[in-house]
Amino acid sequence: MTRKEKLQRLLTAVFWGSLIFTLGFTWFYLNEAIPDRLNLVVDESENFHFPLPVKVTLESESAEVVVGNNSNIPSDQLHLQINRPFSLYSANEGTYQLDLKLFGLIHFKDIEVNVSDTKYAIPCGMPVGIYLKSDGLMVIGTGPVKTKDGSSLEPAQGLLQSGDYIEAINGQPAEKKEDMIEAVAEAQDSPVQLTVRRDEKQMDVTMTPLETEDGDYKLGVWIRDDTQGIGTMTYITESGEYGALGHGISDSDTGLLVSTCGGELYDTEIMGIEKGAMGKPGVLSGIIYYGSQSKLGTIKTNTEQGIFGTAENKMWKEIGSMFGSGPGKEPIPIGYRQDVQKGSAFIRSCISGKPEDYEIEIQKVDYSTSHKNKSLVIKVTDPKLLELTGGIVQGMSGSPIIQDGKLVGAVTHVFVNDPTRGYGIFIENMLEH
Repeated sequence: MTRKEKLQRLLTAVFWGSLIFTLGFTWFYLNEAIPDRLNLVVDESENFHFPLPVKVTLESESAEVVVGNNSNIPSDQLHLQINRPFSLYSANEGTYQLDLKLFGLIHFKDIEVNVSDTKYAIPCGMPVGIYLKSDGLMVIGTGPVKTKDGSSLEPAQGLLQSGDYIEAINGQPAEKKEDMIEAVAEAQDSPVQLTVRRDEKQMDVTMTPLETEDGDYKLGVWIRDDTQGIGTMTYITESGEYGALGHGISDSDTGLLVSTCGGELYDTEIMGIEKGAMGKPGVLSGIIYYGSQSKLGTIKTNTEQGIFGTAENKMWKEIGSMFGSGPGKEPIPIGYRQDVQKGSAFIRSCISGKPEDYEIEIQKVDYSTSHKNKSLVIKVTDPKLLELTGGIVQGMSGSPIIQDGKLVGAVTHVFVNDPTRGYGIFIENMLEH
């Protein structure tokens, strides 16, 4: 093979490799940039904008949803131009479907369109104490056991790993740490069988406890059965369903989302605020009042979009006490992602002891689906909040974001190097948890 032929082969391989990469990247980018689901308010035309690198075609599979290009010429098929908005309209409630095609020919994905009447919720901003019960005993890690003869052994090595959940011990349900301690003490140096859930798959693991220097028996497993902390209530609907935090509760050691079998919200009192500084996020410190008289609600689910559940009468009383007869306790319309724009907005918080709306600036809006709880970049501009907290502090996650009189999102994270800035989540992502 001549040198020229080798060069031609190389260039051909580079060309095809580049083409495959470009097509793959474009496919991946479009899949992330274009949501699988859109929400419309019945009898209202809604404008959308997708950041498209190529031309695509939207076809409505139902006459109930009209696709338009903002030129007052609606149709059931629309060729979307790069960086040009389009509109959707439906006069009837229901769930419909759009067919999206690349270059008008290749089927790419179906987009579900949910059309409903205007939804309302009360933006709360009140701090709450959180108690979350894990679904089984969560394995934090494994370690060595120093035995009575002075050797160091690790019986759980290779058998258990961080993020596993121990559901049963010798066939008996494992609900709290004491269940493990008692079972191991009873077994002594006899094998114990653990029923373990890993990545939603169940398996059995057999381990033999080791006797320690002080006469106890251990498996060398670090476990946790609950999580506690302070967060912020985002919203409550008129039916009593609530959402909080805007992000899931993760284990402090493993960073993994806690799989829960329930939990409760409790009344809390903020005792101090450590202001944020560059490289060191601030934090709220407070007291959680546990007990039946202080219970605000139950936790049903813990997801990447927040915690969700049902409010109890105590929460309604707290909301009434906070807002009094003012307009703050009245439900306001839900704003969907297409309603959110860069510019002025407000976050609601009760960290001063009463509910207040503080001015922020929405600096970036990511309409794609790639970052479900980091779709917004916000900056605190209100002098009162900056003086009080320095910006966004830990414990403020869930503070509702209000723009143009609509509840559009919630605060989720703070920038470590700039506590005046942080991320937010679209409220529709929380509602769709």
